[in-house]
Amino acid sequence: MSANNDQFYSRLPVNRIPLSDLLTEDHLFYSVPDDWSVIVTDIKGSTSVVQNGLHETVNFIATGSIVVVLNICFKANITVPFFFGGDGASFIVPPTVKDAAIGALLLYKDHTRENFNIELRAGTVSVRDIYDHGHALKLTKFTSSGNFTIPIALGNGLSYAEKLIKGDDYLLPGEASRGDELDLNGMQCRWDKIKPPENHYEVLSLIVLATDNVRQSEAFQKVISYIDEIYGTPEKRQPISISKLKLKGTFTKLGSQIRARFGNAKFFRYIQAFFSNTVAYLYFQTKTGRTYLTRLVEMSDTLVIDGKINTVITGTEQQRLHLDDKLNKLEQSGEIHYAFYVSKESVMSCYVRDLKDDHIHFVDGAEGGYTKAAGVLKLKCRKA
Repeated sequence: MSANNDQFYSRLPVNRIPLSDLLTEDHLFYSVPDDWSVIVTDIKGSTSVVQNGLHETVNFIATGSIVVVLNICFKANITVPFFFGGDGASFIVPPTVKDAAIGALLLYKDHTRENFNIELRAGTVSVRDIYDHGHALKLTKFTSSGNFTIPIALGNGLSYAEKLIKGDDYLLPGEASRGDELDLNGMQCRWDKIKPPENHYEVLSLIVLATDNVRQSEAFQKVISYIDEIYGTPEKRQPISISKLKLKGTFTKLGSQIRARFGNAKFFRYIQAFFSNTVAYLYFQTKTGRTYLTRLVEMSDTLVIDGKINTVITGTEQQRLHLDDKLNKLEQSGEIHYAFYVSKESVMSCYVRDLKDDHIHFVDGAEGGYTKAAGVLKLKCRKA
C-alpha cells in the first residue's frame, strides 16, 4: 500500500453476498494503511446525560461530530469509513485530512460545551500505533440494498483507540480552527420519534462483543445468522417506515437543532426552521419527495460493525426472547458478551448533502438505546 493513499477506502470493492457469509471470508477484508489514523468522539458521562432526559440531544451531538468530519472530507474529495455509536462516533482517516478534522472537532467541542453544557471528547490514535501494540484493524464494504453501502471493521483496533482516548490521561494534540466557521451544513433532525412499522412491535438496540477466547468473525457470523433466522431480512427488521415518519412541529422540539447549527440563536432562527419544516411537509407530498422518503428508509444506518456489533432492529417480544435465549447460550459458552435495551420507538438524526443521492440517517432506540445497552455491557465485562 503506497504512502498517503487517500483513496484506500474509496477503492475497496463492495460486497453483496449475505453478511453472515462475508464475515468469515478473510480475503475480502483489507488492512488499513498504517499512515492513516483513527478519530473517536464520545460524550463524557453520556449515561447520566441520557438519564436526565437528554437522549435526543446526545444523538444529535454525536451526529454533529460526524457531519463536521465528513464536511472536511467532502471538500478534500476523500471518502472515509465512519461508525455511529449513539453517543459518539469513530472515523478512519488519511493523513491529508487528519489535522483539519481534529481542528474542526475541537471547535465543535467548544461549541457543544457552550450551547449544551455537555462535554464532548475527541481524540486520535495512529493506525501504526494500533498495529505496534498488537491489534488488528481490517475493513471491507457491504451492501444489502444496493443503494446504501456500509463499512465493516474487524479486529479490536477501534476498541483499543477508544480506550486510549477515554483515558483520564489522554491529551488531544492540535488546536481548534479559530479562524474558521463551524461547518455543520447538511445536519438535520426534523423527524419526531418513530414508532415501529407494526403496532405490536418493539425496538431493540443491541450491542455484541466477541470475547478473546474465540475468533471475532466466527462469533459475529453466529450472531448475525441468529438475527436473520429470527427476525428475517434487514428489510423485515427495519425500524423505520414511511408511514410512521412524522415531522417535528413545535419550537421546543426544533430547539436542539437550532442551537447545534447556530448556537444560542435568536427567535427568527426558530421561525426560519419552523417554516423550513412546513416547506418540507409540502415537498414530501410530491413524487420527488416520496422518492426521497423511500431512499431515506433504505439509507437508515441501523447496523454498525466496528469491532463489535451495534444494531437497532424491530420485531415482536417473542422474537426478542428467542434471540435473547440464543445469545445467552453463546455468552454462557464464553464466545460473546451482549446487552440490549428495549424501547417503543426509535429516533433518527440525518446528514443530507443532497436530497437525491447524498444523505444518510442515523438511528438509535428511543430513550438512549445504544447508551443504555452499552452501560449494561460495561458492567457485564467488568464481572467477566
